[in-house]
Amino acid sequence: MSEIHSITLRQLRAVQAVSETGSITAAARALGLTPPAVHTQVRSLEAILGCPVMERSEKGGMALTAEGRLILQAQHSIEVNLKSCLNRIEAMKKGLAGQVVLGVVSTGKYFAPALVAGLKKSFADIDVQLRIGNRGEIVKALNERSIDIAIMGRPPRFPAVRSVNIGVHPMIMIAAPANRLAQMDFVAPDDLLDEVIISRERGSGTRILMIRYLDRIGEGRPYEVVTMGSNETIKQAVMAGLGIAMISQHTVTEELKAGRLVAIRSAELPIERQWYVLHLREAELSPAMRTVWDFINANARGYFPSMDG
Repeated sequence: MSEIHSITLRQLRAVQAVSETGSITAAARALGLTPPAVHTQVRSLEAILGCPVMERSEKGGMALTAEGRLILQAQHSIEVNLKSCLNRIEAMKKGLAGQVVLGVVSTGKYFAPALVAGLKKSFADIDVQLRIGNRGEIVKALNERSIDIAIMGRPPRFPAVRSVNIGVHPMIMIAAPANRLAQMDFVAPDDLLDEVIISRERGSGTRILMIRYLDRIGEGRPYEVVTMGSNETIKQAVMAGLGIAMISQHTVTEELKAGRLVAIRSAELPIERQWYVLHLREAELSPAMRTVWDFINANARGYFPSMDG
């Protein structure tokens, strides 16, 4: 219906005012207009609709026709929706509503859901969408702007980002309790490299760190690497005795507490890395993004898995 584009809020409010006050004159006073102006608004609406919306009542005042009552219902719905919209916009301007896509590297999935739940509890009207991927995937998504904020280890050189350190991220080598290395007070590099090394896929930050570590302590000595696609698979493989692995301590907290896995004691271990929250340097944070950014900076440490207790 092309008529809908000709209907204005002024016309609808004029009808509402006449209905509430009972006369054109009283409606004009309520709206701060002249009676002819109110009369013109009502008549122009009737011309668009092709039917009367007001009629003389038995008491001499103005009353709504059946069509007028439908228009008034529509006016009420419009007012409610506009008020809700304006409230939402005001909340968005204050950073209390909106949508934020948070990208987290795979290792962070052991604390990220609880962090997002904490955000939702504090800011119920901010829709935080969580995306998990390996380091390469998260960096790519950040560069493509399909995520707004990211949590990972070492910030990438490209794209240029603004990053803030949000806590310690220890990396350890793990073995099954029955593995010979688990019984040693200190494991020499040759003993470590004699084992099958179970690793994440290429593009994983953990794999990059592991290769650098093993190449450094082994001084270039070759070693066998078996690739597996997830931390959970790696944990199960190590517990089954298929080899040893470098992994984030945050991913194996419960297994270490229960004695299902053992942290190997060797040179430079654990490797103390850091967690960072970051966003594209050239990207301007929306108010909702700023709220999420500030919350992560202030509270992330409280969501990291702990070896205590």
